[in-house]
Amino acid sequence: MKSVAWFSEVGIADRPTAGGKGGSLGELVRAGIAVPDGFVVTTAAFEQFLEALEAKEPIRPLVEALDPNDLDAATRLSEQLRARVIGDPMTGEVETALKDALNQLCADQRPVAVRSSATTEDADDASFAGLQDTFLWVLDGASMIEKVRECWASLYSVESMTYRRKHGLPEAGVAMAVVVQRMVEAKCAGVMFTRSPTTGDKSVITIEGAWGLGSSVVSGEITPDKWVLGKITGEISQRDISDKHARQVPAPGGGIQEIENEAEIRSAPCLTDDDLQALRAIGRKVEKHYGKPQDIEWALDQDGKVLLLQSRPETVWAQKDAKAAPVVAKEANPIAHVMGLFTAGAKK
Repeated sequence: MKSVAWFSEVGIADRPTAGGKGGSLGELVRAGIAVPDGFVVTTAAFEQFLEALEAKEPIRPLVEALDPNDLDAATRLSEQLRARVIGDPMTGEVETALKDALNQLCADQRPVAVRSSATTEDADDASFAGLQDTFLWVLDGASMIEKVRECWASLYSVESMTYRRKHGLPEAGVAMAVVVQRMVEAKCAGVMFTRSPTTGDKSVITIEGAWGLGSSVVSGEITPDKWVLGKITGEISQRDISDKHARQVPAPGGGIQEIENEAEIRSAPCLTDDDLQALRAIGRKVEKHYGKPQDIEWALDQDGKVLLLQSRPETVWAQKDAKAAPVVAKEANPIAHVMGLFTAGAKK
């Protein structure tokens, strides 16, 4: 298996090699949705790296033996494993493949985002969103290689390891792909839910956004503007425009920084009604493609174009629905159930 796959080469069925995020971005490209160009550092690169590490000293058996309720032990193990992953170099073959792909992606020296994409991430029955690392505004090949190793290492964060242990996920099935994609210098960004996150209503789309990069919204550092729209009609039934005191922007030398918003935009909506309708149309298209409600990350670039950064299945209400669904025993003869209702009615 090759170390690098372009978004156009993968889809959601490729989660074992591209991870949840990588597979989803490839799937969006196949569906005709605009996403920033990029590639996936596949699990083959990670497995090769991990195999070399485990030849010296085990890693996966140590995680398997971890008590998820012993925070001190988890912290010690996390520090040990992350140091090993960050400290060991990649093979020359993999490093060369990654740098060649970066040169092809960003011949114009444009910065990239380096984003973890675990194989267990964004599944229908469990969302690992936020448990692994993401790095924004990475400027060069050497920094990209370093951040890929840090993404691999984040698979052994306290939160990620204890989550897997509590859910009984075997370490043999856990691997880390990494997404590398061109950065969007966002005018504003945020999230979109094609099912209400508060009520579970499937007839509406909820959009949240703020000025600058979407990291401020996803992290909860800024209270975003919020709108609720009819999924079919487009009617805007709720507008909550917040006081957005700051935004996150590229920092000199790489990474991001937070700056204060100018007075004239602090309380101004970050999206126009036309922007909202464009997002609604994209949200409907993505939900139709996947056949289920989605939790979407979006950005509006400086030219006003909507780009999607991620789409994952909505899990909170889906899991509530699954628990509430009645369990009905299957009849050997499907007609028997209907006939039984008629018989019961005749006896009354």
